[in-house]
Amino acid sequence: MYIVTVAGPTGCGKTEFAVRLCERLGGEIVSADSMQIYRGMDIGTAKADGTETRGIRQHMIDIAEPTETYSAALYGRDATRCANEIAARGKLPVVVGGTGLYINSLLFGMSFSDSAGDERVRRRLENECDTEGVGTLYARLCALDAAAAARIAATDRRRIIRALEIYELTGRTKSENADAMRLQMETDAFLLTRPRAELYERVDRRVDEMMARGLVDEVRRLLAAGVERSCQSMQAIGYKEIAAYLAGECTEAEAVEAVKRATRRYVKRQETWFKRYDFFIPTDLSGGMDAAVEAAVERIRNRK
Repeated sequence: MYIVTVAGPTGCGKTEFAVRLCERLGGEIVSADSMQIYRGMDIGTAKADGTETRGIRQHMIDIAEPTETYSAALYGRDATRCANEIAARGKLPVVVGGTGLYINSLLFGMSFSDSAGDERVRRRLENECDTEGVGTLYARLCALDAAAAARIAATDRRRIIRALEIYELTGRTKSENADAMRLQMETDAFLLTRPRAELYERVDRRVDEMMARGLVDEVRRLLAAGVERSCQSMQAIGYKEIAAYLAGECTEAEAVEAVKRATRRYVKRQETWFKRYDFFIPTDLSGGMDAAVEAAVERIRNRK
């Protein structure tokens, strides 16, 4: 199966780029965003509405409740099925998103994520984290796999534990598992880029727009509906900071600044993640969206 992949950091213009490709090539969008899968989380995840997508069908959005846990392995399974169904209808699957693990799971099969985790190993690591602190486990990960640790926040308990679990289950680091992966399908993969200063400006503006659209009320509704702060969905940037504000742990202004700061850091991690793969085609949008889309369309048509 052949698909088009559109990746890049938050706020770079992936949705608009993908919509234009779909309009020109008869495509449908398959989201690769780990937070847009959750129902009721719309503003903080920047879900595109019908006006932005101009009638282009979107898939892998609103498929899980915010109280559920959803993994990259599940995404690989569900998104592959979705892409096959799109292709069977004679349409072009266009995978769009900034969640590197999700894109990996679809393109590579993500064998190490599909491997059944060992509950005993995970529970032991969780207990060690409780007693010794997340910093101790992060230091262990840094010693074992510095490359993986560089892409994980030092306070991200879940991902640190998962990386250590992978090592214990496979005998290889997460990075070694990633290096061993091979593409499972044909793709033209476009890595959208903009100058860092421009990206940061777009991120800050988008956070301000989210606040104006009612992000605080959205988080308040989720909490009132029983979505606890410990849920995977509430670890998303924007939600955890606003939840802290609603809990009285900071002011609204401090929460907004924390969202912007966390998003800028995430942008840097996304850029690092995708640059490790040489099959991505760097696509600079600073010169204008039209020229970049035209070049991508020409490349895809020549391939086909």
